[in-house]
Amino acid sequence: MKKHFKIHVHGKVQGVYFRATAVDKAHLYNVAGFTRNETDGTVYIEAEGDEESLRKFIEWCHIGPPRAIVEEVVIEEGDLKHYQNFITVRVI
Repeated sequence: MKKHFKIHVHGKVQGVYFRATAVDKAHLYNVAGFTRNETDGTVYIEAEGDEESLRKFIEWCHIGPPRAIVEEVVIEEGDLKHYQNFITVRVI
């Protein structure tokens, strides 16, 4: 059964390739959705997939890429949006 999660990652997570690595991990774990930097210094992710795939992806979110320092990951379940792929979004 597919689920949808909104994930807010806090800490040193911008400027450390968090979003780029999240795209790679999402593809590896067959997770769809998107990631973007927020103006408050966090990374926001919407992720959809089966429970096991999401579990693995969220575990990675708690660690991040080598230069990241993840302090907190806040997860909220949401309604499915039926994303087809996983991309990084730039906020202008």
